[in-house]
Amino acid sequence: MTTADAAHPRFAEALRELGLDELNAKVRRFPDATRTAAEAAAAVGCELGQICKSLIFAADGVPVLVLMDGASRVDVELVRRELGADKVTRAKADVVRETTGYAIGGVPPFGHRTRTRVLADRALLDHDLVWAAAGNPHAVFPIAPKDLVAHAGATLVDVREPTA
Repeated sequence: MTTADAAHPRFAEALRELGLDELNAKVRRFPDATRTAAEAAAAVGCELGQICKSLIFAADGVPVLVLMDGASRVDVELVRRELGADKVTRAKADVVRETTGYAIGGVPPFGHRTRTRVLADRALLDHDLVWAAAGNPHAVFPIAPKDLVAHAGATLVDVREPTA
């Protein structure tokens, strides 16, 4: 794992603008893309729940970002109710890139091209530290969940699928 130039340049700039430049030095880059939360957790050496997934949904056609721990799945019906929307679906890849400026698998929790509404599942707060994508599927960065929620401008919600 390396840290040199690990974050996507746009995300590295967003960290500087937010006064979080010290996080650029903590970004970990992997030789291979980590396309799943499980792969990212294995690469970092953390619990699956410590991976923060940044997922874009369309609520009545309007993009919304949902931050979810890696061990859980988003309950779309709970998101729909939380937003008061008629319909919530997973956003298509082109919408994700257009909205955030990043490709699926590398979407960071903040530093996006456009401002979107952000929901963060409360389960992220169960951890002292979480790892989120740094703008590409090859890199992640560590952050305290409460700082993640604050910098993402997120509303804390309960939108996890119930566990069996």
